[in-house]
Amino acid sequence: MKINTSASVFIRIFLWVTMLFCGAYIGIKTDVNSQLFRSIAFHLLSATFGIFITFLAFRAAAKGGRELSKGREGEIPRLETNRLVTSGIYSCMRHPMLFGLTLLPLGWALLLGSPTFILFIAPLEMLFIVFMVTVFEEMEVKKKFLKEYEAYKEQVPMVNLSKKCLRELFTKS
Repeated sequence: MKINTSASVFIRIFLWVTMLFCGAYIGIKTDVNSQLFRSIAFHLLSATFGIFITFLAFRAAAKGGRELSKGREGEIPRLETNRLVTSGIYSCMRHPMLFGLTLLPLGWALLLGSPTFILFIAPLEMLFIVFMVTVFEEMEVKKKFLKEYEAYKEQVPMVNLSKKCLRELFTKS
C-alpha cells in the first residue's frame, strides 16, 4: 500500500513516533528498579489517567483531521491541503489536531507508568511538538496561503483553552 504524502509531513511523523518510543525506552530503563515503577497501585492510577488523556489526544486529532480534509481539492498528497480551512474547530484554534497530538506523549507516559517519562521526558517532548508547530507548521502554512493566512492568524489563536473551544474539540461530532 503506497501512501502519498509530502517529505515534510513524513519527517514530522517519523520524529514524533521516534520521540514516543525513545522516551518510553529511556523512561522505563531509568525507572525499572524504582519502587514507584514496581507499584501496581501506581500503574493502575497512572494507566487510568493515561487512557483518558490518550483518548482525548486521538479525539482531538481525529476531529481536526476530519475538518482539515475539507481543505483538499483534487489530487494532492495525503495530510496536505490546498485550501485554507477556517470553519468548524478551525474557527476556534489554528492547530487543533496538533494540539491533541501534543497530549499524546503524556498519555503514553502515563500508560507506561514511568515516573521519569511522566515528569521529565513527556513534557520535553510536548515542548518540542509545540516548537515544531510554531516554527515549521506555521511557516509552511503562511508560505502556502500568504495574506489569507495572515488575516486568519490575526483572528484565531494557535491554541484556545477556553471551555467552549475545548468542549468543541473533545466532544464527539
